Amino acid sequence: MKNSHSDTLAQWLERVLHLHPKNIEMGLDRVRIVKERLKIRIDCPVITVGGTNGKGSTCMMMQAILQKAGYRVGLYTSPHIHNFQERLTIDAESVPEETFVRCFNRVETARGDIQLTFFEFTTLVILLILADAGQDIVILEVGLGGRLDAVNLMDADVAVVTNVDIDHVDYLGDTRELIGFEKAGIFRESKIAVYGDYDPPQSLIQYARNAGADLRILGQGYSSVCSGSHWSYSGLTMRFDNLDPPALHGKNQIKNATIALMALEAIADVLPVDEKAVRAGLAHAFLPGRFQILENGPPVVLDVAHNPHAAAVLAENLRSQGDFDRTHAVYGAMADKDIDGVIAAVKSSVDYWYLTDLPIQRAATAQMLRERLLAAEIPESRIRLFEGPQTALEAAKIKARKNDRIIAFGTFWIVTGIA
Repeated sequence: MKNSHSDTLAQWLERVLHLHPKNIEMGLDRVRIVKERLKIRIDCPVITVGGTNGKGSTCMMMQAILQKAGYRVGLYTSPHIHNFQERLTIDAESVPEETFVRCFNRVETARGDIQLTFFEFTTLVILLILADAGQDIVILEVGLGGRLDAVNLMDADVAVVTNVDIDHVDYLGDTRELIGFEKAGIFRESKIAVYGDYDPPQSLIQYARNAGADLRILGQGYSSVCSGSHWSYSGLTMRFDNLDPPALHGKNQIKNATIALMALEAIADVLPVDEKAVRAGLAHAFLPGRFQILENGPPVVLDVAHNPHAAAVLAENLRSQGDFDRTHAVYGAMADKDIDGVIAAVKSSVDYWYLTDLPIQRAATAQMLRERLLAAEIPESRIRLFEGPQTALEAAKIKARKNDRIIAFGTFWIVTGIA
């Protein structure tokens, strides 16, 4: 691959996108060789966060609390909404393009003839930047699965699995037991592992036991209780009462905040946080596309919900939002997702559907989505098809009346096309 040190970040991203014949190829052998050639080492605590849903929100709340406590935080999340540089922040600030370009060159030199996927290559770039940044703590969000994800190159001091549900079945398996095994692959010997739901798969429990990890399960060692408009956190060594709801919208965010606090409790002997930092961090954490409400004309809710579990949470949040006459849904999806399961979870909350094509080969066409809606007994008179999210949204705004609302969901590509 020809390159120049004067190449821009956009040019590097375009080249790396076509470096490997597959978008996803599970396994760590190739990427580990390049990591060892680069001698990547992060000399501070690392928290790795995996799970089916809630990873990004949990990461953002940890970052915000740690920052309010005065720590320098490196955070890697994916995918991005608008700009690749969103994937990495240090002290909640983006990293200069020239720093990315310099590390792209280093990875390219080190890889030799080893083929890397886009995610593998860019993860190495970001790990290089973090290794040089001198932060107090690094938070890494898993891209897909856990055991064979490039983020798992780094040993986590605390490993979090937010929950386990059915998603990415072509890569992780089609049962919670198979998927739980893959997600538990980020657990490490003698380190704390956090599971953020009440019903862990037995495979995850067994993996933690075999790995010698100290597994802490929601409801067993840590928990939260809601009381009116406030909530309380109770862990093994930390307790916070009468907390305000997180700034991130949605009833599920209290559970994500509970997971975040357990992870921070696990490293409190090294990086303690006080109640003031917890309250301020939860009040300021923000992540686009997670029940994000745009107040421009009729309220527009953006949500990246793309699997049945996330869609069920979206539906619950819609029911809790208040009284609206009608709900208009702008919907797009990847063809390899459980589209029928998503539709089943939200269809009782939606009156009109605005289906859209998306500018990616993996996406289901609007026509394909229409067929799935018809199979779910949605009347054809309530379905319209569009070439893109923005035109679908404009049509929904024209149709919406004074006390209606609009939701736009199904994939990051919907949020990117609208936000």
